[in-house]
Amino acid sequence: MAESLSDDDAERLRDCVARGGVAVFPTDTVYGVCCDPEDAEAAKRLYALKGRSRARPAAVMFFSLAPALRALPDLSLTERNALQALLPGPVTLLIENRSGDFLPACRSDPTTLGLRVPWLPESLHALCAMADPVMQTSANLSGDPDARKLAEVPPVLRDGADVVLDGGTLPGVASTVIDLREYDASGEWYVLREGALSREAVGELLRDVR
Repeated sequence: MAESLSDDDAERLRDCVARGGVAVFPTDTVYGVCCDPEDAEAAKRLYALKGRSRARPAAVMFFSLAPALRALPDLSLTERNALQALLPGPVTLLIENRSGDFLPACRSDPTTLGLRVPWLPESLHALCAMADPVMQTSANLSGDPDARKLAEVPPVLRDGADVVLDGGTLPGVASTVIDLREYDASGEWYVLREGALSREAVGELLRDVR
């Protein structure tokens, strides 16, 4: 088991992303790979390392909830309450990208934002110092199993990344993907991929939101 990430690790990740690099890092679910959401060249390189189609989306990850809410001023009160109920947590939320401010270079649908705010355990808490978001996807080759340990991240990604952070053994189950795009209008939500958070748990968290 690796030691907890340090402030220096968080600084290395922050500098890597700011300089247009690609990084492998631990999350609350599985290992991820990330870059600056607005850097087209970095996004192109990330997708090439994964062997991932440019048509497939990636999520925007904030490392704490407050900056995510500040960056999304067009949320309705209902949507904001839903985000506060579900985040931070092992989920990816699909919401309307009304402002158009978040346009990662590889996302094919500019009207939808995939949002992640991980629940970071104490061992990874240093990453909360990351003030800016990253474009993030799982650190595996497209279609292959997710990585629970750094050793399970494919060598092409470990060797091709500019920074690699070892967070030890992670839970190993990918985030649950929840579609909230109709939630404000109708209260409807959909689990598109059940992962680390069960459908029943999602329902409990959203039960009293509206």
